[in-house]
Amino acid sequence: MSAAQIRRGDPREPGATALLRASQEIMHASSPPEARNYLPIDKLVAPEIHFFVAEVGEDAQGCVALAERDGYGEVKSMFVRADMRGSGLAAELLAHVEQEARQLGFPLMLLETGTELKAALRFYERSGYAYRGAFGDYTPTPWSLYMEKAL
Repeated sequence: MSAAQIRRGDPREPGATALLRASQEIMHASSPPEARNYLPIDKLVAPEIHFFVAEVGEDAQGCVALAERDGYGEVKSMFVRADMRGSGLAAELLAHVEQEARQLGFPLMLLETGTELKAALRFYERSGYAYRGAFGDYTPTPWSLYMEKAL
């Protein structure tokens, strides 16, 4: 497991913003504009969004957000720095938002991710997420996949 500490954070903090921008660059490189479903930084500070940062010391290594939706939680803005991949940090972040969702009373976690993000897809599959159809406000595209996990 990683040595990171996970805490509630602000996406406008420099370390968190750097992580979010790195994630957005990957999405820009792997999908067309109509398939980029990330929340802009200013939307990640909304009251229904719980944003978390994983740090080693004061160095931001990863982040994830939990969006409160009508009857379910949604994983948003999940990202781990390349040099931390394989450390267990992604699993820790995902477990953290799943526990937060349980505490909020959500029976289900949903997410959307890109078809080209193969490592992310494998990670979510290993973490117990199953494929499903589009949900919420998402419009199905050839570049998006949707997943769910019962809590």
